[in-house]
Amino acid sequence: MGKLITILLCITIVSTSIAQEFDYEKLGDNLQIALPISAFASTFIWKDNTSNAPSQFIQTMGFSFVITHSLKRLVNKERPNGGDYSFPSGHTSAAFTGAAFIDKKYGFHTGIPAYLLASYVGWSRVNANKHDYWDVLGGVIIGYGSAYIFTTPINKIKPGISNIGKTNTFSLHIKL
Repeated sequence: MGKLITILLCITIVSTSIAQEFDYEKLGDNLQIALPISAFASTFIWKDNTSNAPSQFIQTMGFSFVITHSLKRLVNKERPNGGDYSFPSGHTSAAFTGAAFIDKKYGFHTGIPAYLLASYVGWSRVNANKHDYWDVLGGVIIGYGSAYIFTTPINKIKPGISNIGKTNTFSLHIKL
């Protein structure tokens, strides 16, 4: 199911970009919104026997937003293009918050495509001369850290005698 959502997200974004002259910055702008929306929507699609998954996302995104925009005003670093409030990158922070939520909640197999898309957002901000890599790294840390604090994995095994010896495993199958 996660692969289907990722594929549909990519097709939607890419088809919009192909219809016009390809604009790397605009695609990054769209992804920084699409990733958190996808993460929030996923809380209604995949049930984890708790009713607090949407609440976890709201806390994660809210914390990320507050930290990002507070640091922007406190640091007030000049952008490479001469503007204000460069550190940290808000686009990157939003994208990595969505990607990290997906990863932490549903597992790394679902998180990998999300992280790739979020990384594109960071690259697009540097490519557009809006940020440098330190700004992007700041956004990555805030996004990932927010999800780490507020998000509980969907398949977390609870400690107890009945779970001794059980582990979560991950396997990757590559077809050539």
